[in-house]
Amino acid sequence: SALRADNPLVTLASSNVGSLGGLVALRDGLCHIAGSHLLDPETGEYTLPYVDRVFGDARPDVAVVRLVERSQGLIVAPGNPLEIEGLADLRRPGVRYVNRQRGAGTRVLLDVMLGKLEITPSSVQGYAREEPTHLAVAAAIASGRADTGMGIMAAARAFGLDFVPLAVEPYDLVVAPGVMESPQLAPLWSLLQSDRFKASVEELGGYSAKEMGRRLR
Repeated sequence: SALRADNPLVTLASSNVGSLGGLVALRDGLCHIAGSHLLDPETGEYTLPYVDRVFGDARPDVAVVRLVERSQGLIVAPGNPLEIEGLADLRRPGVRYVNRQRGAGTRVLLDVMLGKLEITPSSVQGYAREEPTHLAVAAAIASGRADTGMGIMAAARAFGLDFVPLAVEPYDLVVAPGVMESPQLAPLWSLLQSDRFKASVEELGGYSAKEMGRRLR
């Protein structure tokens, strides 16, 4: 929306396929940029280990740019009536969870955190129920179809829901080989340097734009 406001001829077409699906689409030449917040459980690093795996020998040509850091947590009903305080509460009888799809960075983060707590997916009611976006998770909770799901604060705010923070993670933009310096993407990089845009992102809640635009690779 901000790109279009600056220049009506510039549009950003996007679709929700999850972080891993985005990297595969980027590798296969289906897009210019993919958003990624995939946590590698072995190294504790985000994004870069997955770029190396997906792209293999082509990875030196793939650029990675920091977009934001954001708060991930459990989205709950207003007032948190079930008094959900953390992932351990997902094992309580009657607590209905709604999950993200396989390959989503949020799903990867959940699985890593469940593993550290020695919580098995089978003990979480609703673990197999999947939604494609943070907003879809929030909508399921707002409608009463689920009690909680992991997502971002901005999605909780959009539906007037409460939020139990669990982690702060980076969210990066991975750029296809050969297009980082292209005129086509120049408006995006200019936008990421805009103080006004950074402020508008942080106003959504749960985002930090302090590293926005920093090139990691």
